[in-house]
Amino acid sequence: MEKEKIELISQVSLDINEVKDLDTVMERILTNVRRFFRADAGSIYLKQREKLKFSYTQNDTLKERLGPGKKLVYNTFNIPINNESIAGYVARNKKVVNIPDVYNMDSSTPFTFDSDFDRLSDYKTGSMLTVPMTNQRGEVMGVMQVINAQDEQGRIIPFSNSDEAFVRHFATNAGLALERAQMTRDILMRMISMAELRDPLETGSHVNRVAAYSVEIYEAWARKKGLDEDEIERQKDILRMAAMLHDVGKVAVSDMILKKPSKLTSDEFDLMKCHSYLGARLFSNARSEFDDMAAEVALTHHEKWNGKGYPGHIDPMTEKPVAGFEGSDGKPLPRKGEEIPIFGRIVAVADVYDALCFRRSYKEAWSEDRVLEEIRNCSGTHFDPEVVEAFFSCHDVLRSIVNRYPDETNQPS
Repeated sequence: MEKEKIELISQVSLDINEVKDLDTVMERILTNVRRFFRADAGSIYLKQREKLKFSYTQNDTLKERLGPGKKLVYNTFNIPINNESIAGYVARNKKVVNIPDVYNMDSSTPFTFDSDFDRLSDYKTGSMLTVPMTNQRGEVMGVMQVINAQDEQGRIIPFSNSDEAFVRHFATNAGLALERAQMTRDILMRMISMAELRDPLETGSHVNRVAAYSVEIYEAWARKKGLDEDEIERQKDILRMAAMLHDVGKVAVSDMILKKPSKLTSDEFDLMKCHSYLGARLFSNARSEFDDMAAEVALTHHEKWNGKGYPGHIDPMTEKPVAGFEGSDGKPLPRKGEEIPIFGRIVAVADVYDALCFRRSYKEAWSEDRVLEEIRNCSGTHFDPEVVEAFFSCHDVLRSIVNRYPDETNQPS
């Protein structure tokens, strides 16, 4: 039995090490450790300075109440790293805490269990195993909390003391995977920071939201299409990163255009359009699927379903029409319908949704009802109708993403 558990831990450790995106890593970590313990629920907290940020959660019981295809919507919050909370204690002391029943804890423990979530959600937390995730230097990257272990009949049981060594080993590997994913995220954010220096609207919060929206929309679209689950997971990992860089080509656009507070002239708008193929050019000589998708998204996220978007069938390197797609005026023929790659179609909806929800130099934030009406009205003209359908099927989750990545001074209405 112990040999089987060691092999399982090794296999899931290899699995999470193949993932590059931070959000996808957290999802994979929690899914695998819950499978190991037959645990009903779990959460991950990431360390940010001297606090823990509640960053990811799963709960089978609550998910079943939502119905097929629906996801949990949760709030992001921070807790201090101290001995008052269970997660804070684990992060501060780097100790595993195994509690058979959180409502009947030893009174000598310095921490307490906050039952507010149980009360608000009508959920009953029983057993809880909380583990620090550390990197190679022994620094705490975050805390993993697994809730309500179950036996083969689905009854809630305590986590076994003998399993603590296995979960420690897994948590160490998870911490290393988190560190690598965080480094990748930091590199992407530095690239985005360069664009932000040029375009004040191209903020970290904006690109994180657009990327998160895109993943949720893609997942809803792909499941409706019946795509293989392994393929969905693989593409989500790449899309999350590629979507963050959808407007990176703005680094090459003049400040006079990017920072103009009023509407652009026709000539200025033509220059602005260049950011699509200039962004794609950054990923030429592709060495990975990420390079391919990042180029595709940068190039096509301003295309429209009815063929009235930009830049059309253009070669990003030469700025000339792709062979066979040259119009009578010598310009690239427009892309329309399914000529636009699916990831470009998805990011198009995600980008417009975020732009309408938040204030811009040329407009105030729209109300949510007005935004949804606009998205619905643009189905079949600006947007792929199937992507719009996917958007509305997961809109409750999309709305919660706004709270995860808020703009400090630019709130939606």
